[in-house]
Amino acid sequence: MAQQVRPAKSSEIYRELKTLKHLPKVLYLAAHPDDENTGLLSWLINEQNVETAYLSLTRGDGGQNLLGTEQGAALGLIRTHELLEARRLDGAQQFFTRAIDFGFSKNTNDTFKQWDADSITADVVWVIRKFRPDVIICRFPPTAAAGHGQHAASAVVAEKAFKAAADKNMFPNQLKYVSVWQPKRLLWNTFRFGSVNTTAENQLKVTVGQYDAQLGMGYGELAGLSRSLHKSQGAGTQSVAGVRTEYFTHVLGDPAKRTLFDGINLNWSEKGTGDIDELIDIVLLSFNYNQPDKSLHGLLMLRKKIAELQDQALRKDKLAAIDQIILSCAGFMGEVVTNQPEAIAGNSYNFRLNLISRSATPVIVESVNWLNQTDNLNRNIANDSLITVERKIQIPADAAPTEPYWLAKPAKDAATFSVANDTLIGLPETQSPINVVLLLKIENEKFEIKLPLSYKKLDPVKGDVVEALRVIPPLDLSFAEPVYFAKEKEALSVTLRLRANKNINYGKVGFKIGNQVIKTFQGINLAENTITIKDFLIPAEDLAKIKTSRNKLEAVFSSEANEYSKGQVLIQYPHLPTLQYFIPATTWLIKGDVKVLAKKIGYIEGAGDLIPEFLRQAGLQVDVLTEADILNATKLATYDAVVTGVRVINTEKRIKNWQNALRSYVENGGTIVMQYNTTQDMALQDFGIYPFSISGKRVTEENAEVKFLNPNHKLLNYPNKITAEDFKGWVQERGAYFPDKWDAKYEALFEMNDTGEEPLQGSTLYAKYGKGNFIYTPLAFFRQLPAGNVGAARLFFNFLSAGK
Repeated sequence: MAQQVRPAKSSEIYRELKTLKHLPKVLYLAAHPDDENTGLLSWLINEQNVETAYLSLTRGDGGQNLLGTEQGAALGLIRTHELLEARRLDGAQQFFTRAIDFGFSKNTNDTFKQWDADSITADVVWVIRKFRPDVIICRFPPTAAAGHGQHAASAVVAEKAFKAAADKNMFPNQLKYVSVWQPKRLLWNTFRFGSVNTTAENQLKVTVGQYDAQLGMGYGELAGLSRSLHKSQGAGTQSVAGVRTEYFTHVLGDPAKRTLFDGINLNWSEKGTGDIDELIDIVLLSFNYNQPDKSLHGLLMLRKKIAELQDQALRKDKLAAIDQIILSCAGFMGEVVTNQPEAIAGNSYNFRLNLISRSATPVIVESVNWLNQTDNLNRNIANDSLITVERKIQIPADAAPTEPYWLAKPAKDAATFSVANDTLIGLPETQSPINVVLLLKIENEKFEIKLPLSYKKLDPVKGDVVEALRVIPPLDLSFAEPVYFAKEKEALSVTLRLRANKNINYGKVGFKIGNQVIKTFQGINLAENTITIKDFLIPAEDLAKIKTSRNKLEAVFSSEANEYSKGQVLIQYPHLPTLQYFIPATTWLIKGDVKVLAKKIGYIEGAGDLIPEFLRQAGLQVDVLTEADILNATKLATYDAVVTGVRVINTEKRIKNWQNALRSYVENGGTIVMQYNTTQDMALQDFGIYPFSISGKRVTEENAEVKFLNPNHKLLNYPNKITAEDFKGWVQERGAYFPDKWDAKYEALFEMNDTGEEPLQGSTLYAKYGKGNFIYTPLAFFRQLPAGNVGAARLFFNFLSAGK
């Protein structure tokens, strides 16, 4: 996935050599990003020198985001790359299934109502057959002790896949590409999480966390650094020095009595190919950290031996490993870079091929394939001398836009991604499909090296930044707003962002809902390399064709024989590469009886949500409040309501200094609507207008029945009459982190619960205080409003209008 071929550090080369000597593989399996035991992974890789991978069933799409407003698939993309950054640090590999994280579930029954157990099992079997682990370790048990239905489901799927992977009758289509494989054993890595302790002294025990002089830290310290890269979920973890004990209990296969690897061939000698062991030992004993190229001759001899292996899968696996070691020992670096980040299929761009090796042993470039032409060079790369070749390269005309393979097609359903090519399943991302291919020769051994077309820039703060060249379409379009409100007998102005990457003449834009075309606008001309923000006025008579209250409005741009209906989305955070994906050019169009009396809203930012944009589109003035605004009583009094962003108590540490000002605002007639907070890292405990305490209780069933405790309450009748219909069509969940105790001065508005559980009344608390109103609501408005949920909007507007 890297955009350059670069040599590893000497200490890393030495570790890779030791891993080459050790044959066992371990697959660690759980449900989400950050579920993995990074301390154990670090120990397995760096102390045991065992090839190890983490299989996360999901990409974390259903979680909350502490960095920004991304939700759903966009959040999953962020967490995919956070996992990749963590793996680059601890050295493990990374795999996924097609399962979508649909949010918290309380048991496996709930989980498998969403996930198709057979398809997820098939994906795990595919990874097992492809990676061929000897030991599989689950993070969780298949019981309630897992603490999350998806956690428990990961253990259920692991047991099924462990048995199925060796059965040629299970998922036989996979056998066109891989062979059946039977791991030696399946274990559960027991744990102590809070008050839950599943460890026992009669379990298999392993000591981890030892100090590694080559790392300059213990494995527990490395684990803390790795886990802290899960930044979007606030998973910062202490780097703890010193040894500790990991516990394991047997699940399936041969029980382990002394070590994780009982009964498994540990090295080449135990497998019957001791000559490979001997050659590796010679290289290890003579390895020169300052001159790793001195090991090249021995490594090339070793490569010939590995190439003679009869086990095709093992041969392929170990040849890839030793080739990387050889290139690192040769000090080889290669890159193909241009000075612009984006390219259009069929266009040509100037690139630079940069090559260098740092080796007394000659490295010869025999040929360079420039996608559509091959140059036979037979050129020796002089020791530590950079070779630069400039070349204009045409991007293939059929090159697809750059996007994550699991997002290229609409999801199979709400819980499973659709993947066009089954062989991609499991991969964290695809390798670049557009490469310059080098043929190198070192002594008499030949190496084929793929160098992806890349973008390189000098950042004044970061220095060199090298990222994937992103292929983009000739045109992309998107709506300026996620939601629009159509008023009765009024025309509606909608705004499109049109980005043209080539000249387009006489184009047309059609707006449709489903298969019904609402309005078409023709004669649109767009100049190359321009972004046009254009308003389109849909007449009232065309809007009258729409009969439902919540509608997905789609825009399609047509030009000549081409249609464009997607918009580019870029995700850019300092700890990640630039991420690109495309979404359909759609927005939610809301019609019907939706009233709001509030006009001016103050918003205090939390962890990030899209509610301000939603409210602005509804015609409200929304100001993001600064500390100076909050502490200015005169200015604060001008707002009809103040809304706090999700998890504001967790993310905004200054809020404890604002409590008196906010309390006075309510007392003097203001309305505060506070969204959900969690119990993790709270800036203050007593943040209500009267005391209440929050819990981990939640209602995960988005269609759970809602009982109105006081149907005549003003908040349920003014200005919108709220009924059970307003709770239909909610997405992912009702809400989370409900209060479980509260002062008698609060009034609970609703009662709801998941199937088979006790009713919960903490989903919305209301209290009158002085002349004003305080509302605490952990209902998932931050998900419902951007999704255009009309009932949720009506209820939220009632909250904002409480002072009217």
